[in-house]
Amino acid sequence: MAKIHYNPDACIACNTCVAQCPVAAVNADFPGPRITGPASQRFRIMGNIDEETLHFCANCKNCDISCPHNVPISAFNMIARAEFTKKNPFSLRDWMLSHGALLGRKLGLVPAWLRNVGMLNPLTRRLLDMLGISASAPLPQFAAQTFKQRMRTYPQPASQRKVALFPGCYIDLYDPQTGLDLVWLLNKAGYEVIVPNNFDCCGLPMVANGFMEDARANARSNWAELSSWCAKGIPVLTACPSCNLMFNRDLAEYFPEIATGTAALRDAQEFVLECVERGELALPAPDPQAQPMLYHAPCHLRAQGLGLPGLSLLQAVFGKAVRNADAGCCGISGSYGFKKENYGIAQSIGQPLFETITKSGVALTTSECGTCRVQIMHGTGKPCLHPLSLVRRRLELQH
Repeated sequence: MAKIHYNPDACIACNTCVAQCPVAAVNADFPGPRITGPASQRFRIMGNIDEETLHFCANCKNCDISCPHNVPISAFNMIARAEFTKKNPFSLRDWMLSHGALLGRKLGLVPAWLRNVGMLNPLTRRLLDMLGISASAPLPQFAAQTFKQRMRTYPQPASQRKVALFPGCYIDLYDPQTGLDLVWLLNKAGYEVIVPNNFDCCGLPMVANGFMEDARANARSNWAELSSWCAKGIPVLTACPSCNLMFNRDLAEYFPEIATGTAALRDAQEFVLECVERGELALPAPDPQAQPMLYHAPCHLRAQGLGLPGLSLLQAVFGKAVRNADAGCCGISGSYGFKKENYGIAQSIGQPLFETITKSGVALTTSECGTCRVQIMHGTGKPCLHPLSLVRRRLELQH
């Protein structure tokens, strides 16, 4: 995996990144990614700047997607944010939002219903609002059992063909059904699914909140685990685009001394499409009576240059009933939209998407990203499911 050298002078100040930045479009206080990124980096190198407006950056990667010279703009911002966090007291709020997996393990003995009552009742929401987590933000609810817990008793046919699955924090803690839907599809394609115990949070929430050294510790153990499975010839999949981005691009940018070799996490939707192409998984002909639905492409998926495998998979099953919303960023960007000072910004960013969905008249939406789905449901009132869950539903109806 190539190491990226941070050279701010590769920026030609064309301002394409500013034009494509969803935060700059709705927030006049944010000078834009060019200023907080490569322009300010020249001064940071000399130790002459301490940029407080960095907290406006959502780390959505749209600046990286649009840059014609491949300047790692978001990496400049996140590394600078980490340096700012070192020099300034971090908030309990930011620590909580960036260490969800650790908190989930610590609270594992508390029943999920009690955790949800504790987190979502009006009094607690008021207290969280005082800590800086907006009382209006759509916090997800803990599942009764984590994905890893449910997989311990999930019946799978034995197979010589095996894949490993990195569920990510969202599927594991809040949305295990999506993980089980993926396992069902992989079993149907003839694969036995292994869920390794030694993976931890991918670290992206830590990076986004300035806890770079905590992310480094996770990167070290996660990369060793990923490399061990890849060395055995067993693909490691994830259904979360943010986790895939962190492993396959961000680790090399932030921790090039750790992300060495050829190990790679695989996009689960892309892998399922390959199963179809190899004849391992048969899909039904598109249903001409399928209800219309809109697909939202997460920013962290688009940043990887993989195309839109989730949309391709859906269109193979549902045909023209599925359309790409193509209405920009949803605004939430992981934990960004949960923060009190960012909640209004996140809603403004997502407004074009919400309006597109509402005006379309569809009853159902779909996206690979867990927090995008939370934001879409919050902004539109429409259900939003993972593409893999919809594909499983269609295949089950076939039989």
